[in-house]
Amino acid sequence: MSPSHFPFPEGTDCASGLVSDEICRVFHLSPAFRGKQVFKALQQGVSAWTQISTLSLNDRNRLSEEAPLFSSMPVRFDEASDGSAKLLLQLIDGRFVESVLLVDENGRKTSCLSSQVGCAMGCAFCRTGTMGLLRNLSTGEILEQYYHLKNHYGEISNIVFMGMGEPLANLPRVQKAIAILNHPEGPGIGIRKITVSTCGIIDGIRSLSETALIPRLACSLVTADPKLRQRLMPISKANPLPELKQALQFYQEKSKRRITLECVLLGGINSAEEQAQGVAEFAKGLSVLVNVIPWNPTEGLDFRPPSDQEIIRYRKRLEQAGIAVSRRYRRGSEINGACGQLAVLENRPDSSDPCR
Repeated sequence: MSPSHFPFPEGTDCASGLVSDEICRVFHLSPAFRGKQVFKALQQGVSAWTQISTLSLNDRNRLSEEAPLFSSMPVRFDEASDGSAKLLLQLIDGRFVESVLLVDENGRKTSCLSSQVGCAMGCAFCRTGTMGLLRNLSTGEILEQYYHLKNHYGEISNIVFMGMGEPLANLPRVQKAIAILNHPEGPGIGIRKITVSTCGIIDGIRSLSETALIPRLACSLVTADPKLRQRLMPISKANPLPELKQALQFYQEKSKRRITLECVLLGGINSAEEQAQGVAEFAKGLSVLVNVIPWNPTEGLDFRPPSDQEIIRYRKRLEQAGIAVSRRYRRGSEINGACGQLAVLENRPDSSDPCR
């Protein structure tokens, strides 16, 4: 693959991140229905111009030489015994990113998409943060994760932006990806089936709340203890809890939807009943579901998962306070695809073999 010289809209570097009218304009296709044909072909599983039989042979040959339809290439699909799968994707500049397919007990498939190569947030319990931030993903690179997973595993009903990176730190590209995923002539995924997860970027939450398409929101709270949260999540220093709560209230006013507060439980650190009570106090005045996530062990991070008793007591305290609670069970941990485990070592400067 090689970069195109076409004047793509900002944040896009290939056809997969464009809608019909943009496809016509960028690739000099006419009449207008040609753009719709390309857009439809993407939904039908094509990944190369040569596969779009509705285009003339001349157009297929021209576009194959001048620009990529996709700017990424699947390197490896790892599959777990619980039905989940992890995709390693090579990008046009040689970087790598991971995304995950989750399958629930009813067979419903959820695509967990990355928005950045690495992450700058530095959450102490997350392996992705050890990579640092290498760059944002384009709209096409975000969407191609979905297309590659769908083409390999079949129809996908739900989308969560919970992979590598902080989605609200790459918001314009994430917003356009959401619009295309929701597009009636595209994947057609309902906006209520799309969730954006954030570590708590206040300005990003407010911006997301003012868009025409407001997805569901999950906020990684972890703890309502300000000092502990700053230690575990350095971004909290610039996004303190009182202002974060105001932003969540603003989102709720705009969206009329319940918010998920994600609490990764670290054994002996934020798993005590007093910590649960603090989360309950923070949740007052909000319509929330607290998602309790036992920490997934990952190489290089010195924490321990909570015991079953810690989890039970934590949940019980929340329920006694009238808070709706769910527990996220580990899916994909055997392939390092569970929450907090994504990190592509292939992005290191000394790494040359992505299949090792």
